[in-house]
Amino acid sequence: MWAVNAPARSARTLGLLGGMGPAATVDVLSKIIEATPATCDQDHLPILVRCVPQIPDRTHALLGDGPSPREALVQGAFELRAAGAEVLAIACNTAHHWYTPVRDAFNGTVLHIADAVVEELLAVSAAGPVGLMATRGTLVSGFYQEAADKAGYPLLLPTPQEQAELLDRAIIHAKAAHWAVAHKAASRAAENLIERGASHVVLACTELPVALGSMARDPRLLDANVALARACVRASLRQNGTPNRLAA
Repeated sequence: MWAVNAPARSARTLGLLGGMGPAATVDVLSKIIEATPATCDQDHLPILVRCVPQIPDRTHALLGDGPSPREALVQGAFELRAAGAEVLAIACNTAHHWYTPVRDAFNGTVLHIADAVVEELLAVSAAGPVGLMATRGTLVSGFYQEAADKAGYPLLLPTPQEQAELLDRAIIHAKAAHWAVAHKAASRAAENLIERGASHVVLACTELPVALGSMARDPRLLDANVALARACVRASLRQNGTPNRLAA
């Protein structure tokens, strides 16, 4: 249901910088495959996946509680480029805080997940305000706030209590594969934002769609993994509509 409507020809090789966490990487990869217009194996995109969970925690780094993942992310981008990737996607929202050094290391087309999300919001004619469910690190970084502001979308953020008791809890339990607990906390957080007036709620942590399962397909929820997957297909197939922060 998410396939981009165009034939797959002369696809550029996609590099997927993942491992943050592994289940989220699998989810993004699955959604890229689902978004690809294909009738046989050969129609699908050539994809190189780097799933290395040992990259330091992004949120801990941004909150001053752990080492920076910058060098590990740069190394991953460099390795994917050296292996033949022509387009790069980062399968972690918070890691986009280090987008610029990753882009410089890759020296090619690098997608930005916030731009992909804004493009999806425009496509569904979201009226706003738009709810944002993310890690503390993503919120501190501010790149979603910047992208939404440029597009004219006011953001509705969780309260500090909701962040601590629901979103942090959902993400921690998702990383531990405690899916029932993660689902309950994430679904309550989404419901709270909708009750407070959000027209759409962005699932801006790659593990939230996994935790929510089928609920992530609710039309009021915007799955950033789906947005990134569609952007990957467009960029690999050189279609129009690629996010405006791409480096050719």
